[in-house]
Amino acid sequence: MSTLPPCPSCASPYVYESGTLLVCPECAHEWVAGANVAVDVTGSMAEGPRVIRDANGNMLADGDTVTVIKDLKIKGTSQVVKVGTKVKNIRLVEGDHDIDCRIDGVGGMKLKSEFVRKG
Repeated sequence: MSTLPPCPSCASPYVYESGTLLVCPECAHEWVAGANVAVDVTGSMAEGPRVIRDANGNMLADGDTVTVIKDLKIKGTSQVVKVGTKVKNIRLVEGDHDIDCRIDGVGGMKLKSEFVRKG
């Protein structure tokens, strides 16, 4: 039996494998086995820097310009963000939706990086 590392989020020893991920049943934290995990000053483990990639695998950074690659319906309205819409000056944020931006004619939005490409 292989020894799995404790959860980097809550230090639980009850970690199990799910495909290529390691999962903590106590806090539901998931991470890649062998990922860049460091120990911070307090002694708890923290993941390495977060890398956000577009649909083509290019790394995104704050201030980049991206293009929408799929029609995106806006929840709660009848508006749609069309394919090919350019979004300038994006901000990368934590959470389910990686990109915080402002789209002309629509306003402030959050986008998932899997629906945009750099450029």
